[in-house]
Amino acid sequence: MFKKILIANRGEIALRIMRTCREMGIGTVAVYSDVDTRALHVLEADEAVRLGPPEPSKSYLDIDRVIAAAIETGAEAIHPGYGFLAENAAFAERCEQEGLVFIGPPADVIRDLGDKITARQIMQKGGVPVIPGMTEAADDPTAWAAHADQIGYPVLIKAAAGGGGKGMRIVSDPAELAAACEAAAREAATAFGSGIIYMEKFLAKSRHVEIQILADSQGRAIHLFERECSIQRRHQKIIEETPSPALDADLRARMGQAAVAAAQTSGYVNAGTVEFILDPEGNFYFLEVNTRLQVEHPITELVTGVDLVRHQIEIAAGSALALAQEELTLRGHAIECRIYAEDPEQNFMPSPGTITFLQEPSGPGIRNDCGVYAGVEVPMEYDPIISKLVVHAETRERAIRRMVRALETYTILGVKTPIGFLLDVLDSPPFAAGATYTDFIDDHFADWTPDTAAVNLAAIAWAADAMAPSPHQIGTSSKAIVYQGPWQTLANWRL
Repeated sequence: MFKKILIANRGEIALRIMRTCREMGIGTVAVYSDVDTRALHVLEADEAVRLGPPEPSKSYLDIDRVIAAAIETGAEAIHPGYGFLAENAAFAERCEQEGLVFIGPPADVIRDLGDKITARQIMQKGGVPVIPGMTEAADDPTAWAAHADQIGYPVLIKAAAGGGGKGMRIVSDPAELAAACEAAAREAATAFGSGIIYMEKFLAKSRHVEIQILADSQGRAIHLFERECSIQRRHQKIIEETPSPALDADLRARMGQAAVAAAQTSGYVNAGTVEFILDPEGNFYFLEVNTRLQVEHPITELVTGVDLVRHQIEIAAGSALALAQEELTLRGHAIECRIYAEDPEQNFMPSPGTITFLQEPSGPGIRNDCGVYAGVEVPMEYDPIISKLVVHAETRERAIRRMVRALETYTILGVKTPIGFLLDVLDSPPFAAGATYTDFIDDHFADWTPDTAAVNLAAIAWAADAMAPSPHQIGTSSKAIVYQGPWQTLANWRL
């Protein structure tokens, strides 16, 4: 087993990995940019190495600096988390060249599955259902039009090398196809360094259902059931749950088997996620493979009792899978809400700033993977995720109510968050009925505004602080504390 691991990431995912490392007796090394000098992951690590300026290309995305930090500190392995270098085949190759273990799949697997056209070809060979669409790249309007006519409108244009909704367009009118393809190619080239695009059939009212997989270097692979990730804004997930309300035991087994086939066909090793589209008729189709740990991995951990990060590390160290498929069962229901520093009234645009006050929810069945504290800055240079709020309960209905309670007691001041929006989604009848699909927000919450007039939460917090009584110790030897304030002195008064 490794003695020391460098975590090539920041924020809540870096902290999540560190905590499992600490349980395993493994030392941790954090890396940081100048804007993250006081970040929580830096304070919690055993060691920390500065990478450079805030720009990602000069810090978290600088392969030379990350590798140098690992060598300098004597780390034996690098965990990339998600984002930044997590799905960078060149980085995985460089780790191998430098004698460092990359905690993830082999570089050639990352490269093959990172190209969506190549990934579709691999899945077709493995018998995994694939959405009707292109399996070869095309770069001229005539070819685009021919493929669209063959697939049938509406079509979905996607970047072959990307994700996160960048380079993605839905086209229903043939007259708009050429302009949409050109715009998608430009956006993809800017975001991913490759302007290659492809198209597939757009399936309306479909669900986004993904399967968690684990695979070892000895060729064994298992799945850890599904996650429903249909509640999305700007093609990015904000609410995830497991099990999916749309799956029965038979469909769950078939999708799980397809995910295992995808892993074995591609030569996958370590943790990954096979993503599928599920249409209203119950047909599922391969979408892509995320060759890393997912943001929503905690809900799988809660319903299976499996520490996915621990298994990632053990597999990377050469161990065989310690789990068998028949040992895994689903226990209860889990929901995750992503808490970002963003403004839901402004199309969820980032809302960077300093956290002036933070009160996290707590109680039975609540887990909050948080990467900030009061007084720290949420910088504009990076993904503005603050935490992953997760709940677990015996049933879906109870999990929803538990999440509502958790969100209602989650107070973050200094930046805008989507907490109010998330509460409204969870309280909506369609969500309660499990009638979720990828354009759910566009259909039900396109014109969302807060239910009540905006209040100055910061002013309320300051007023509460000013009214809070000061503790006075009684005597010189007693440890008893007595509080004197308006709530203690006003008889027959209650809030």
